[in-house]
Amino acid sequence: MATKEQLKKVVMTKKKNYGRSILIVSIAFFALFILFAILNATEQVDWSFKSLEHTDANHDGVIDDRDPFGTDTNEDGVIDRWDGNPGYDSGDPYDWDQDGNFEELDGIPDQGQQPMQRMMNFMFLGVAILLGPYAFWKSGKDKNIEAIEKRLPDFLRDVAEAGRFGMTLADAIVVASSGRYGKLTPEIQKMAAQIEWGVPASEAMRLFALRINTPMINRVVSIVIKASDAGGNVADVLTMVSHDTKELQLSQDERKIEMSTYLAVIYISFFVFLVTIIILNVTFLPKIREAGMSVTRASLEAGIGTSGATSLDVSAIPNIELAFFLASMIHAIGDGLMAGVLQNGKISEGLKHSFILLVLGILVLTLV
Repeated sequence: MATKEQLKKVVMTKKKNYGRSILIVSIAFFALFILFAILNATEQVDWSFKSLEHTDANHDGVIDDRDPFGTDTNEDGVIDRWDGNPGYDSGDPYDWDQDGNFEELDGIPDQGQQPMQRMMNFMFLGVAILLGPYAFWKSGKDKNIEAIEKRLPDFLRDVAEAGRFGMTLADAIVVASSGRYGKLTPEIQKMAAQIEWGVPASEAMRLFALRINTPMINRVVSIVIKASDAGGNVADVLTMVSHDTKELQLSQDERKIEMSTYLAVIYISFFVFLVTIIILNVTFLPKIREAGMSVTRASLEAGIGTSGATSLDVSAIPNIELAFFLASMIHAIGDGLMAGVLQNGKISEGLKHSFILLVLGILVLTLV
């Protein structure tokens, strides 16, 4: 049976890890959004992120059945299939849903977005929810550890100074526990409490390394423990380790400053790409749609037909818009991962940037 002191040591090393719980909840929400995506893709529901226009588009003073479906772009007084209407026409000429109705594809949208667009909306929102919570939790945890490591050289220096006045390593840690070291202070107080309970100083430091568990902390603690076990002047070893750790942190800070420029370039390049997509969607593609409708209508009215050079096929425009949206989402995920790796070499930081760019991309492309 474990002694009281051993139980205390175990309690001092236990830390709550919420990462698994966050991942489980994120995966559950991701699965829910995938279900929403499937329902929209199969037209079981219509959860469009863009609504159809509900204005008096033909200026007759009344919002009637034809007004909500779009805009009278060819200015003939009615909204018909010759107008370049944004939206999706869910007509079912082949009764695909087997409901006994053969709806006509009249070219007049009755849904804000086509099923594939709605599916991708929910799918990439699910990806964002899957990545975001864990990435932000991991980023916060890394920043907390970074704040602990930041004050480690100060702690080692103070312990070394106490050792020069004849204190043992254990006594120096206990004295240092009354100081202010930011995020490192609670960890020093835990080591001091363990030492006061009779735990050896080397064991208390080892348990501290287990709690934090980073390469820098493990390396520093390993050196200090070996110096303490070997005997001799531990103060000199602590001073050298403190200086070496400080130099390493300064070099890491310089790298972060240099990489911040590349981080800004990645964000700017993504927004330039996004603005280009918006310009194409708002100005270029609608004009092509209107031109195609006008050419087709003129050909039919003249009795020429709609084949060959007398028609302009615009049926691929919705697929082009989908391709633009998909490219933007892939761009967001890839750029985010690259930004995180350049910033501090960690994928978790990249997932956070991917989440930010994904949500911004979905909002911008949906609202504009």
